[in-house]
Amino acid sequence: MSEPQIANSFATQLADALAVSWPAIARPNQLPPPGDWQVWLLLAGRGFGKTRTLAEWVCVCQQAASGQASRIALVAATAADARDVLVEGQSGILAVSPPWFQPVYESSKRRLTWPNGAIATTFSAEEPERLRGPQHDAAVCDELGAWSRPETWDMLQFGLRLGRHPRCLVATTPRPTRLIRELLAREGRGVTVTRGSTYENRANLAPGFFDQIIGKYEGTRLGRQEINAELVEDTPGALWTHAIIDATRLATTPHLARITRQRAMELRNPPPPPLPKKEWAVGCVEWQREQDEKRARGEE
Repeated sequence: MSEPQIANSFATQLADALAVSWPAIARPNQLPPPGDWQVWLLLAGRGFGKTRTLAEWVCVCQQAASGQASRIALVAATAADARDVLVEGQSGILAVSPPWFQPVYESSKRRLTWPNGAIATTFSAEEPERLRGPQHDAAVCDELGAWSRPETWDMLQFGLRLGRHPRCLVATTPRPTRLIRELLAREGRGVTVTRGSTYENRANLAPGFFDQIIGKYEGTRLGRQEINAELVEDTPGALWTHAIIDATRLATTPHLARITRQRAMELRNPPPPPLPKKEWAVGCVEWQREQDEKRARGEE
């Protein structure tokens, strides 16, 4: 084969590879946003392609392959999620890594090692203390809204201290947790927010998924959250709002007095206070508070 033929063959292979590369086939909201951000918060519906976005960002788009990151944290809600979804899943890191840049996966060490020496380690959000020692220059967080231990986020942030510009990608279906609301409040101040819905990836999802799931939940509160990726706040008219619950959280459990059988009956059947019917629930709470104060003063 002559030199021109070799050059043409190489150019053809290169063109074919570029045509199916992630920057070429990804939707704009699946690619890293511009700017000097520290946290990229991707709020998207089910089936949007969040896992693929996480995996491609780790492997190709600025991190391991480019050499911008050498120690990467992969954090999911559970250890099984980190292994089965982020690493071994159909859209996980092993599946999307190109042949020329395949990592070696050591499941017993929870570690992926790329040919250039970059290392990624998996962590479970159920074990925040495991993030107390390691240091990283990049991190990805899968389904932050489903984390059972929000303090895992704090431990991760303390360890993001390597390199010149450590970054974190968070991809999650939005839930009205305190952590997600705090990140949204920081938008424009180190946090860049990208949004996407299930409909955007319809071409890559099973037709039956839309016939059954979308048809059932479209337009409902659950559908707004899981499909349209809306942050659905309190139910209109709710007696207890997220703001009230957050404001009254306690760091430790207070001393609790034992409730007698008679006391339990009073709690179950308090006499209705002289209030309009629509305010009866609030009146019950106020009546019970007054009863507690009387007992504390020894008036009963």
